[in-house]
Amino acid sequence: MENDWNQTLELPVPRFAATLDDLDVSAAFLADLALKTASLEAEPTTSSVARSLQLGMFVTDLLMDRLYNEKLVEKKGTVGLHNHRFQLTDRGWNRLSQSLEICGYVGPAPVSLESYTEMMVSQVRGRPPVSPAALDRALRELVLPENVRRRLALVASSGRSLFLSGPPGNGKTAMARALVQALGGAVWIPYAIEVDGHVIRVFSKHDHHPVDVPASLEYDRRWVKIRPPLVSAGGELTIESLDLTYTQTPRFYEAPSQVKANGGVLVIDDFGRQRVSPRELLNRWIVPLEYRTDNLTLRTGKKIQVPFEMIVIFATNLTGADLLDAAFLRRMGYRLEVHPPTPETYTEIFLRCAQALGVAADLTLTEQLVRRYQQENRPMMACEPRDLILRAMDICKFDGRPFELTPAILDEAWDSYFGGRSFAPPPSPA
Repeated sequence: MENDWNQTLELPVPRFAATLDDLDVSAAFLADLALKTASLEAEPTTSSVARSLQLGMFVTDLLMDRLYNEKLVEKKGTVGLHNHRFQLTDRGWNRLSQSLEICGYVGPAPVSLESYTEMMVSQVRGRPPVSPAALDRALRELVLPENVRRRLALVASSGRSLFLSGPPGNGKTAMARALVQALGGAVWIPYAIEVDGHVIRVFSKHDHHPVDVPASLEYDRRWVKIRPPLVSAGGELTIESLDLTYTQTPRFYEAPSQVKANGGVLVIDDFGRQRVSPRELLNRWIVPLEYRTDNLTLRTGKKIQVPFEMIVIFATNLTGADLLDAAFLRRMGYRLEVHPPTPETYTEIFLRCAQALGVAADLTLTEQLVRRYQQENRPMMACEPRDLILRAMDICKFDGRPFELTPAILDEAWDSYFGGRSFAPPPSPA
């Protein structure tokens, strides 16, 4: 069963702005944005500018009239009600050049920081607890002990952070990613935020996945309805990337990962292997983790406060003692150590993977694999059953035979995956 991302769950709907007074951003700023938008079109019209700005026709017509009265554009004809064809004047092109020196953003009209904060906080803190059924769906492909499932349910319901540790290949990242599936519902986020004439772009096609909105729903189209986002940051993370990114050419800001993750899950993968030290990272986030607000800095030096409304998961194969002291661990919310699978769990994972990939398997094959692990003193990993079956699939495809699992095929899959005894780990010290 797929998650129903369109269920409302009493979500607040961004109210449609029928007049300029209904907007939370100044008319002067929006008129400037309309001018930049019109400059990119060969024959701009009120309707084409409205589509780009994600504003209503009446409001856009008022903005274009403002530009017309300031002699920045001239009207070239009427297309329909509140819909005219325009052309920039010489005065308009000069104003455009000045505007682009300040901010080069062109796109959907932004919302105010206050509106963004109010909407994000009300959505996340008003979200109902995660149901056992939703968690079961999210974790349906993982074989986990009941105490682990319960811990993950508490994390999802509380919205607190999680320190997830254990050896590699045992599902830490998969568990972290599954939590976002359990959240359910959807989240409204803006395309961009405006602060003192600066624009911060929030929406990202890479991190955000829109869901359908009923055609009959009247709402502020500066907002987009998305699935709860899953944002992952790995070894590339730096302390600088946790703040606003300003680029000189477009002259606007890109929101950092934690802002893009609001309403969903932020995974710090391979925690401890980033280009920023664990202590420096947690010093940076010690207040956001506790108080659910973060401070970002504009290039002018001004600090702005933004919501920190997400589940943060620190996934690592290093131990907590290697990374953090007790004061930091207290702020983790929950801690969970993931252990390698037992032979029984490994068997269940193998049989499930075989079924999911459409191939028959029985206990004889898993017993053969368990013996090889023991003979080579090799620890089991939860990712390996699927990996071995996929190698067996490669072998069958290469040989031009139907996909099947046999002792001989599994032996070849094992040797090609692990490299045989020469790649086996050294014996454990007595």
